[in-house]
Amino acid sequence: QGQMVESGGGLVQTGGSLTLSCAASQRLGRYGVGWFRQAPGKERVFVASISWISPDTFYANSVKGRFTISKDKDKMMVYLQMNSLQPEDTAVYYCADTPDTGLGSSLRLRVGAQPGFENWGQGARVTVSS
Repeated sequence: QGQMVESGGGLVQTGGSLTLSCAASQRLGRYGVGWFRQAPGKERVFVASISWISPDTFYANSVKGRFTISKDKDKMMVYLQMNSLQPEDTAVYYCADTPDTGLGSSLRLRVGAQPGFENWGQGARVTVSS
């Protein structure tokens, strides 16, 4: 197993768009990938997740309708397309994966239970200017 690698962060104006990429080192035995973010002075929270195994995708209410998570299994890449960005979206965005442990894997992915995620990347900083 290896660390995930995020890319694509940057500075964008309010209402703008940005796409983050997450490179995984392996897919075998891994159930899915989640995106999380940590705003200045706040705890890291779940943003979105996607399964390697099924079409399932999940989103936090705060980004639903604005962000889209997608995957390229052959390239072992997961993307986060972020539209209509707002200043409150400013944060460091992290991706991590979760193992396929059978029962519970889907729930873990659905709620973005951070203790169940591994191989955290270094993060990509996104700044939305007002």
